[in-house]
Amino acid sequence: MNQKTQGISFRRRVYFVLEGGSAGGIWGRLVEAFLVALIIANVAAYVMESVPEVRAMKLPFLAFEWVSVTFFTIEYAARLWVMAEDPSLAGRGTWAGRLYGATRPMMVIDFFAFAPAYVTLFVPFIDLRFLRLIRLLRLLKIARYSPALSTLAQVIIEERRALLGTLLLLLSTMTIAAAAMHAAEGEAQPALFGTIPDSMWWAISTLTTVGYGDAVPITALGRVIAGITMIIGLGLLALPVGIVATGFVESIHRRDFVVTFGMLARVPLFHGFDAQTVAELMTLLRAQSVRRGAIISAEGERAAAMYFVLEGEVLVDLPGNKLRFGAGDFFGELALLHEQMRAATITAIVPTRILSLTTDDFEQLLRHHPHLRPGLRKLARARAHEIARAGGISEAEIEAAGSARAE
Repeated sequence: MNQKTQGISFRRRVYFVLEGGSAGGIWGRLVEAFLVALIIANVAAYVMESVPEVRAMKLPFLAFEWVSVTFFTIEYAARLWVMAEDPSLAGRGTWAGRLYGATRPMMVIDFFAFAPAYVTLFVPFIDLRFLRLIRLLRLLKIARYSPALSTLAQVIIEERRALLGTLLLLLSTMTIAAAAMHAAEGEAQPALFGTIPDSMWWAISTLTTVGYGDAVPITALGRVIAGITMIIGLGLLALPVGIVATGFVESIHRRDFVVTFGMLARVPLFHGFDAQTVAELMTLLRAQSVRRGAIISAEGERAAAMYFVLEGEVLVDLPGNKLRFGAGDFFGELALLHEQMRAATITAIVPTRILSLTTDDFEQLLRHHPHLRPGLRKLARARAHEIARAGGISEAEIEAAGSARAE
C-alpha cells in the first residue's frame, strides 16, 4: 500500500469517527461523547460567568475557554479535511466540495463556535459582550448529535411555507387589532393608544396571551375589542404548534415506514412479494416494547409469531448455540409457515422495541394472495434445513416443514 492510499484510508477512518457517531465504532462513540460533554461544559461556564463571585476567578475560565477553542478548531479543521469522503460532495471535486460543505448550517455553527475567540486577539476594541453572546452558538452544535433536534429542524424547513403563512396572519391580525384599539382608546388613553405603532405593543402581547397589563383598555368598546383579540390569539398560537407537531409525527412515521419496509424486504421469506403486498404486510405488524430481561418467547411454547427488532438487542438461546439479534434483524419466520414448538428461549438483553407478525395475520394475507403459497412451501423446507444445521430445530421438524401451512 503506497503513502497516498494509506492517507486516504486514514482519512476515511477519521470521516467515520467524526460523522458516524455510534456507527463509527468505539472511537466514534468516544469522540461524540467528549464533544457533547465539552459543549455542555461551555454553556455551563458561560452561565456561571454571569455570577460576580464566580466571575472573579478569571484564570480558570480563561484557560478552559482556550482549551475549548483549541478542540473546536481541531474538530472544524478535521471535518473540512474529511469532507472529501462525503458521498454527497463527491461530484464537486476535493476543494470545491470542501468550500461548499463549509457553507452548510452545521459547519457555519462549528465555525462560530471558535472564531470569535480569535477575533479578540486581533481586534481588542470590539464589544466583548457581543462576542461572549456568540459563544452560546456552541449550544447549537449539540443538534449534530441529536436525531430529535435534527428531525425538528427538518420539519421546520419542510413546513416553512405554512409557518410563514401563520406569521403573516399573526402580523395582519396584530395590525388590525392595533388599529381598532387606536380608534377605540386613542382619545381616552393617548399615551398608550395614541398611535397605531403604540397600540401594536398591546396587540402583540394580547395575541400571544402574555398580557403584561401595562396597557389596558378602559372603554366598553376597547374591552370588547380586547376580548375578541384574546380569543383570536388562542387560535393563532395553536396553528404553528399544530403544524410543527403534525410535521414531526409525519416525519417519524415516514422514517419508521422506510425502516420497516426495508426490514421486510430483507426477509428471504418475503423476497417474492411485490411492493403492494409488502405494504399490506406492514399493516399487520404490531409494535411492542420489551423491558430488559423480559422473555419474548420461551422454549417449548407454541411458535405463533415472527419478530423484527426495531431497537435494542435480544438473545436467542438455542440448545447448542446462542445468537444475538440487534436493530434490523428478524427471527422466528418459520412460525409463519408451520405449527411447531419454540426450540429456543428469546430474551431481551436491553430495553427493546420489536414488531411482531402473528401466524393468524399472515394466514389472512395468504388467503388474499394464494399464489404465494407454492414458493413459501419450498422456502419452508430449505429454511428448516438451514436452521437445523445451526442447531435450531430437529430433523423431525424438517419433515414437518413439508406439510407446512404454506400448503
